[in-house]
Amino acid sequence: MNEANFKSSALIDSVLIVWFSLTVLSVVYVAWDAFTSNPELTVMKWGWLLVTLYTGVIGAALYILSCKEPAPMQHEEFVKPLWKQTVGSTIHCLAGDATGIIVAAAITMTLGLPMWLDVISEYFFGFAFGLFVFQSLFMKDMLGGSYLKAVRRSFMPEWLSMNAVMAGMIPVMVILMSHDMTAVEATSIRFWGVMSLATVVGFVVAFPVNMWLVAVGLKHGMRTVRALGKGGHSLAAEREEITATSDKVPASHADTDQAMEGM
Repeated sequence: MNEANFKSSALIDSVLIVWFSLTVLSVVYVAWDAFTSNPELTVMKWGWLLVTLYTGVIGAALYILSCKEPAPMQHEEFVKPLWKQTVGSTIHCLAGDATGIIVAAAITMTLGLPMWLDVISEYFFGFAFGLFVFQSLFMKDMLGGSYLKAVRRSFMPEWLSMNAVMAGMIPVMVILMSHDMTAVEATSIRFWGVMSLATVVGFVVAFPVNMWLVAVGLKHGMRTVRALGKGGHSLAAEREEITATSDKVPASHADTDQAMEGM
């Protein structure tokens, strides 16, 4: 039995080594393409980079299928379908939320905190990082520099999307880490394997929620520096809309090449 467990453990570690080797290649490819030839906004370049770091070849495949510009000046048309808009929205959310969750997990598990406190910490840290940093901090420029307005506009879409991400990630983390104590150590390859799988599941669960949010206009999906949303209006028009509805939940969020919004 011990020999069987040893072989199973060795197999898992070997699979994870191959997985993360492919992840490195995936991250290099996405970073190269996004920062050299894709007209998407800077926030999405970093979003794709982070999500690919967590999800490996799956993230790279999603990038190619939904965001990589197929030919010069074709990005706007390429990303118009609702499912591609939704992928962009989910990636933007996942990049911020998953980063907060993973950082919190690494810290709390290193400190040896109980699982229930670990889960609570991950929830609040993930939500806080996603809302206050990855969303609102970079949206404020489109609201005349008002950070509070950016927080208010981003809160509800981010909260709904974040809950879906957590609903996918937390069960995976709790179940797998409860059955393998080596996975609770941030220095273990299994810890990162669990985080990778949890992030993939988080994307799957959050996708339909983000599709609804995009469909009703509470979030934007894929964007470019040439056009916003589904390719239908300009940056100037977006700024005017934000200004006109500064005290209402908007049908869309504004952005610039340096800005981030509730995507």
